Amino acid sequence: MLEIQHVTEVDESLHVWEQSDIIMGNSYAGQLKSARFEEALHNSIEASLRSSSGDPQPIFTQLYLEPEPYPVNMEADVKSKDDMALHGEVGHDLLNGHSSNDLDELEDEEDSDSSSPPLPYLQTPAPDGCCTLDGFCQAGKDLRLVTIAAEPIEVPAGFELVGAKSPSIPEHILVCAVDRRFLPDENGKNALLGFSGNCVGCGEKGFRYFTEFSNHINLKLSTQPKKQKHLKYYLVKNSHGALCKGPLICWKDSKTRQLSSGASTSKPSSSSSLSSKENGGTSLSPFSLSDSPPTRMAQASSVFFGSQDLGRDCSFLKPLASTPGNKTLPIVPTALRVNGPTNGLGVDVHSSLLSSPQVSLVPQAQGYRTPDLGDSPVSSAMNSGPPKKRHRSWHPSALVPVPPTAVPVPAIRPIVGSPGSVLAVPSPPPLVAGVIQPQPVTAGETVIVPENLLNSSGVRPVILIGHGTLPYFYGNVGNIVVSPLLVSLYKCNQVTEENLETLGLHSSQMLSVEMMILLTLQYLARLASNQIPLREELEHIVLKAMQCCPGGPTISPSQLPWLARLEASVSGGSVQVVVTHNSLGEGISESLRSLCEGPQHQQRLPTYVIIICASKMNGNEFCVLVLGKYQARALAEGMLTTNEFLKEISYELITGKVSVLASHFKTTSLGDNLDKQLIRYQRRRKGQVILPFQGDVTDNIHSQEPASMSPPPDTAEVLNRLFQIYPAQLTVARSLLSQVCSIADSGTQNLDLGRFCKVDFLVLVPPSHVLVHQTAQRIRQSGVLVDLGNEDAYTAHQKSEKYVVRLDADVHTKMEAFMKKVKQNPYTLFVLIHDNSHVDLTSALSGSVCHGELQGLADRVVNCQEVLEAMNLLVLQVSCFPYTLQTHQSRISIHNEIHWPSSENIQRDQSHNELVYFGLRNYSCSLQWGVASPILRCDDAFEKMVHTLLERHPHLHSMVIRSYLLIQQYTEAMMALTSSPSLRDHITPETLAMVEDLINAPSREGSQGRGHMLLVRVPSLQLAMLARERLEDVRDKLGLQLCFAVLLGSPASELSLSRNFINILRAWRGCENEEWVPHTYEDLEGLPCIVILTGKDPLGETFPRSLKYTDLRLIDSSYLTRTALEQEVGLACTYVSMDVGQDSRTSMAPRESDGEKTNISLNDGDELERPQSNGSAATRASGSLVENGVSSSDLADSFQKASTSTSQPEGLLTSDMATLTDGFKQECDSLGSQLSSNSLKVPNAPPSHYSSSSSSSPSPSSSSTQRPSQSTQSGRTPKPSRVSPRTVILSRAAYNLLSGESGSHLSSFSLLPHADVSWSSPLRPPITHNLQGAEQSLYYRQWTVARQHHADYEAPPVPHPRRLLLSGPPQVGKTGAYLQFLRILFRMLIRLLEVDVYDDEEDEEDETTDVTTQASTHWPDIEDIRKLPFDPNPRDPKFRKASPVYSDKMPKFFKELKKEGENQTQGKRATKSIRLSRFAAHNAFHHCEQCHQYCEAVPTTQLSECSLHAFTFCSSMLGEEVQLQFFIPKAKEQHFVFSHQGSHLESLRLPLVSTKDPELLKSPIFTPTTGRQEHGLLNLFHAMEGAAHLHILVVKQFEMPHYRKYWPNHILLVLPATFNNAGVGAARFMIKELSYHNLELERNRLEEQGIKRQDVWPFIVMMDDSCVLWNSHQPADGSESSDGSSTLTNVSLKAVLQHMENTPKISLYAMCGIRKWSSTLARRPPRNPFSRCHLHDFVLLNVDLTQNVQYDLNRYGCEEVDFNLRVNSSGLLMCCFNNFSLMKKHIPVGGNKDFVVKPKLVEIENKASISPSQYVCAPDSEQTLLDAPAQFLLESFLQSCSHRLFPKAVQNRNNPVLSIDSYLNLSPEISVCYINSRPHSTNLNHQGLVFSGLLLYLCDSFVVSGLLKKFRFLKGATLCVICQDRSSLRQTIVRLELEDEWQFRLRDEFQTANCSEDRPLYFLTGRHV
Repeated sequence: MLEIQHVTEVDESLHVWEQSDIIMGNSYAGQLKSARFEEALHNSIEASLRSSSGDPQPIFTQLYLEPEPYPVNMEADVKSKDDMALHGEVGHDLLNGHSSNDLDELEDEEDSDSSSPPLPYLQTPAPDGCCTLDGFCQAGKDLRLVTIAAEPIEVPAGFELVGAKSPSIPEHILVCAVDRRFLPDENGKNALLGFSGNCVGCGEKGFRYFTEFSNHINLKLSTQPKKQKHLKYYLVKNSHGALCKGPLICWKDSKTRQLSSGASTSKPSSSSSLSSKENGGTSLSPFSLSDSPPTRMAQASSVFFGSQDLGRDCSFLKPLASTPGNKTLPIVPTALRVNGPTNGLGVDVHSSLLSSPQVSLVPQAQGYRTPDLGDSPVSSAMNSGPPKKRHRSWHPSALVPVPPTAVPVPAIRPIVGSPGSVLAVPSPPPLVAGVIQPQPVTAGETVIVPENLLNSSGVRPVILIGHGTLPYFYGNVGNIVVSPLLVSLYKCNQVTEENLETLGLHSSQMLSVEMMILLTLQYLARLASNQIPLREELEHIVLKAMQCCPGGPTISPSQLPWLARLEASVSGGSVQVVVTHNSLGEGISESLRSLCEGPQHQQRLPTYVIIICASKMNGNEFCVLVLGKYQARALAEGMLTTNEFLKEISYELITGKVSVLASHFKTTSLGDNLDKQLIRYQRRRKGQVILPFQGDVTDNIHSQEPASMSPPPDTAEVLNRLFQIYPAQLTVARSLLSQVCSIADSGTQNLDLGRFCKVDFLVLVPPSHVLVHQTAQRIRQSGVLVDLGNEDAYTAHQKSEKYVVRLDADVHTKMEAFMKKVKQNPYTLFVLIHDNSHVDLTSALSGSVCHGELQGLADRVVNCQEVLEAMNLLVLQVSCFPYTLQTHQSRISIHNEIHWPSSENIQRDQSHNELVYFGLRNYSCSLQWGVASPILRCDDAFEKMVHTLLERHPHLHSMVIRSYLLIQQYTEAMMALTSSPSLRDHITPETLAMVEDLINAPSREGSQGRGHMLLVRVPSLQLAMLARERLEDVRDKLGLQLCFAVLLGSPASELSLSRNFINILRAWRGCENEEWVPHTYEDLEGLPCIVILTGKDPLGETFPRSLKYTDLRLIDSSYLTRTALEQEVGLACTYVSMDVGQDSRTSMAPRESDGEKTNISLNDGDELERPQSNGSAATRASGSLVENGVSSSDLADSFQKASTSTSQPEGLLTSDMATLTDGFKQECDSLGSQLSSNSLKVPNAPPSHYSSSSSSSPSPSSSSTQRPSQSTQSGRTPKPSRVSPRTVILSRAAYNLLSGESGSHLSSFSLLPHADVSWSSPLRPPITHNLQGAEQSLYYRQWTVARQHHADYEAPPVPHPRRLLLSGPPQVGKTGAYLQFLRILFRMLIRLLEVDVYDDEEDEEDETTDVTTQASTHWPDIEDIRKLPFDPNPRDPKFRKASPVYSDKMPKFFKELKKEGENQTQGKRATKSIRLSRFAAHNAFHHCEQCHQYCEAVPTTQLSECSLHAFTFCSSMLGEEVQLQFFIPKAKEQHFVFSHQGSHLESLRLPLVSTKDPELLKSPIFTPTTGRQEHGLLNLFHAMEGAAHLHILVVKQFEMPHYRKYWPNHILLVLPATFNNAGVGAARFMIKELSYHNLELERNRLEEQGIKRQDVWPFIVMMDDSCVLWNSHQPADGSESSDGSSTLTNVSLKAVLQHMENTPKISLYAMCGIRKWSSTLARRPPRNPFSRCHLHDFVLLNVDLTQNVQYDLNRYGCEEVDFNLRVNSSGLLMCCFNNFSLMKKHIPVGGNKDFVVKPKLVEIENKASISPSQYVCAPDSEQTLLDAPAQFLLESFLQSCSHRLFPKAVQNRNNPVLSIDSYLNLSPEISVCYINSRPHSTNLNHQGLVFSGLLLYLCDSFVVSGLLKKFRFLKGATLCVICQDRSSLRQTIVRLELEDEWQFRLRDEFQTANCSEDRPLYFLTGRHV
């Protein structure tokens, strides 16, 4: 017990230290709030707790007793806040000239600002039987000096006897013994911090805290005990040996002495830090100035009131103590925190004034202190106790001018100026000079605040600053509040021209002061008695007035008072006008005096007094005095930040100020003693408790019985745990992804997606344990960790919590680890998700530690340099109230914002039974439904009670009063329903209904023991703990402990629930794990409970569907910003049944539907099921599963587990049900081994809801779900439940704002968006509720600015490129969306690293050849290769649609295979996704550090650096000169030979055959490419392993600029313009011609150097632009393996080429190539390492040997087959390296694929597509002529319609069509036999072969009639002769004597459907006779 008391004491003393810094000599700005200080403080406390002796260790000596380097003048800071707050009288004395040196008299008067008896300060009630008499200690011994002066007193060594004064017996002095170390020396220095004293009465020793000691000696203090104030005198012995009063204890004497020394120099102390940001505040620079007191330094705090917001962060006036000794400045200055320049500062004070530490800006008289802005004593508004530190948010560099109209800084004499600048300060030079002489102030400009103002009038008046100079206030200034709420509005004439233009206004339309006064008056007069003035409302009125009547009517100053009184007369006495002629002070004095003196009961006070000063010199000045009790209190409380009012509340509780209120609530509304009644009832029950689940409150059982009661067995049902991604989430995830892509595509190099192959993430959440569990659970259930490959299924369960980090003190170590990972893994893309990012966005520099919270953590983490600079880190900020992130200084680009799609868009696509989101907007609209019990309510009865109490207790914060009343209401409601029905009439109907529902719902029919959750929001932790304790106590005494739970929902702690409730939850979940406890609110689904949710803000936790009531009655006028108000109501937002919004207008009554609310059956899945788009719930294909956010990896497992099901409700699939059960148990049992990320989608199950919290994702757990996810079997025919919106009960202030949309009030969205931002202009366009998403963001970005303590205040001017913002309403499912985004981001990165390659099996040839080469040989042996037969049939799958070539070994199954192949290939060719290796070829989208030089233009070398060279040669084939153009970048010129002048291109350098260089690649690579400047795989850097190589792109002339743009570092070979429409044959032809010509040139050049001609390298590589990867096949174990499997390894193009180039006797091969990859190759290695067959796509071509074999330059397709057949028949060797394979990428664009055939004449164009049969027509016919090359039309016609030309050949493999010298594709049904007409060529033995047709295509002179006579044809065989024109056609017929054997008819002549200028081709058909 002792230890506990000790700890409480420490806590209390900590609070004391926090409250008053004087104990430590600490400056108000807190310069000792450093690590060193805190460490010492804690060490001292710890040491004192441990030490057995009563003396504290002198640990603080080092901190406080260091010698001071200068005679510093620290008094301003060393002054106790108490003294200041309670020293109003000093100034009074001074003013009247009674300067007295005796502090004693002054101090005696300062007990309290109230005339009420002093409240006990935190006095633990004296133990029973203790003495509590004044003047005696608790042991009953007398301590009064008069009675014990002569008694012998034992004083231990080191102790002194001192006299204490008690406020309750001011005439006596009490004797105490105190350790000398804790008393000051004669200079007022060197007192150690702390206390040690003994009681001289009873002799008790070792009091370690003055608080404890003061309790013991019955000091009965009203304020915080401070020894400084109460230990007054040393006691000395007089000549008679009796004790008597000695000298004063010199607590503050030093100040008087020091100042009178008169040193006038100011010398800054070197040791004082000018802006100690890290110490959390400003530090003082010491000065000693004779007549002017020490100054605050360059911190903007004291003089320059920072940041623009005048609405909220303003504090109250604070009286300052003055000590005698200076008669110049009698006025006590009061600093007021006015945020922002108030009107009329004459001199523009710029930062230069503050640049040097010597500048003394605010003169102070001795003992004066201008507290810095950070200090405004919150408390002085609320209570008379010592003020406390406030959130200090000022940054030293930003200066804002002084608001002179607030409370002027005393030493600057107000100078009257024009009305525009009401007050001027002396011009800068004197300021800089150092000291400003104070000037006396006349009495007329001062206002004495009457004593006891608050007590006598019951109101603390609020002065709203208007226009003009406010007077100085002194006296009891704690009882008035000065608010700058409206001041910016009255200065709207300072709005910039630019803003006026936006509003369509002109500076001439500005309103005069008189108009402003009248508008204000009119506004105030029309406010209802329960409304407070809202700045935004008045701003809107002023704007309207400006727009309606520009300039307004001119009102003369003399008319104003008359008009004002007229306006006020309509207010019914609520507004009064006071007109004065000298100063505003006169009117304020008058009003305050009448307030104090006027007999209260006779007259009703006006709510507002408008004081107008009609002075001749200054024009009209005015201010508003708010006297309405409700309004004044609300305005004063509204000025506090949330932190401040929570601090204020905790102070009121700690100091015992609430005791009066507490005692009021000790009795019931009927006047009985509450506790006694409860105890009486408890005894009457005799230990019986009310039975839960069934029956009603009359059924009792003994309390011992139900210790482990579980619900009725039939309710132990399976809860459905599905994680599903809904369409809206998918849409949002895709939007996020596309935004990330657009960042990558922006060309700014901010994000290079091409380099990442992995995604990792970390989620930062506000400091809430529940939120961490909730987010980790979502991560677990979504399976995202498994899908990203970061964890396997087993570890994902345990490790999901690792991915969620709370923003608390430990965040730095976790972030360091994360950032280390980011640095170490440059190829992983990390996403830092800052969830609920609007919470605590204060700047790390503001450095304040407020209310025990670490502030600025988010700023330190998210905005630290490392995070900003990491190129592989995206920051995603997620928020439901993003307004604070959308200021003018936002760090997020507006383009990087993703907004949740509006609900209207989503609902259109939904079926009737689905759940829809019900959010803030819907709540506002619901007020128009006109239903009996609305879902948004205001409890008027409660408000009336509050109103009465507020008037009775003006000293207390209204939230304290509301809380006590709320606790009483719940207490009495429970009693009314159990023990005392007579109380019913005293409880508000709302409260009674909620409690009744809470107690009775579980016993209703069909509920099966399930009940509702009631959420009560109590922001203050102390009040919440009080509420929990009280409600639990009452519940237990009433025997309701089994009926419902009472939980404290605090972010700082885990949920704690009693065992019997945990057992119930486990039974419902079917969970066998004894250890399981609920971690999230969703885990409480169905449990009847009251959750008291505390904490400054709701942090985004998701509540279960059983949450029915949200009690927000404590959320009142302190919540006047949009974020603060909306996030409270956001607690109730959720998904509801689709029809709720529609039916409710007539029928909805949520209260009645409780019974059915929880019933939903799994069988209703059909109705809830989504359409099967986007991978719906029923899809099981892995593609869509992954796409839709469900990992397919778990499916197999889940289905295997299905068999474990033992019983299930009827009508469910066994497997589905069991899987669900398992999934659920796992969650409970944490069986990681069972694949916890079980993200199975069961087709028949209802969706488990979209959503989750602002931060959470679709929750799978039924508990969470707000989409129906809970199944219950009620009877045998369950029906789907209807999910209704939650009922929200609000305070009147919040209700008015939320109903604003439907009523006449201002709506919540017009409020200031967030307390950390301020409006940039008082005049701005009104915001409407239609403004959403991007438009709203634009509005806030234009019209709000970050305040000085906001993290974005000093944000860089340019938004961060890798930062995104996802905003969506609360609980809509954002977590699910961002988890899905991670998944599809990973899929996309893999897609970027993957490529679709063709994967079709080659047609295998029959293995009948006798010649086999050794499989292990590396290189072909020329002799072996010669023995191999050539396989003429093109087996590559790309030729599946081409005619087979006849050979001796045509496969038997040929027809069938072809037929089947034909069917397969009707659609697309098969492709397979393959991961790119490091040796891949890339397209233009690839960027990485290694190759950016290779493909990107360096900015210095622009395109002009490329030189254009013409290269002319004579083509023997074309019979004319050809001119080609080369674009050669400077860097590539070394590959060419130029003439001596350097201008003329002579040749391309070629190496020698004999050169042996392991790095050298000898062959130049030519890539013909068209239409693929972006998509062609032309970046060979990685494929070549970075080695030097020569790569030439062959492009058409019209595409040259595109290729130059994308590939500035590549050599381009541009074909002549005549080839612009040509096919790929022309490009290949030109490459080969050019290469041969170049070979000759190089041979000639090198011959001159003595090199043999045949030693010049004759090979080139001709490679397609779609070759992506190269592989090498090795037998699995290095030898012939038994199963024939082989391993496939990726190799580089360089390795493949070098291998081929190193082939022995390479010059004897005409062509070498490799085979095409297919997935079967890996399984079945090639039978022979080498073969002779068709080579294409990637060919090493010997241009020397193939000099006489040409590519057909007219061809569009099959040119390679045609060329190969001719090469082979010319007797040249072709060798295929079968151990290498090539992967070709499927590129859907470019090549010649997209050739569209359309009519020549556009006029007659019809939409019908043109069929290939229309590609030919009869000569001179009227048929539509086409705009396409003749050759293309011919090839297309032959491919499609050859069955008409060669009917006998169709499906006839034994009788092929004979094709001489050429191969044309006649469709796969027709076989072709190729014969070469050249002499000495190698041809097929055609003996005995009968042909079914003859094809002669452009035959040359080698084809003669004798040749044709050798072949035999079938009867009825057909002939087709194709020629360039009609005449050559006739000549060919005659020359070949065709008419002898073939019969022709006139109608058998055709031409391609071209017009004559396109040179059509002609052909003639005939029949064999």
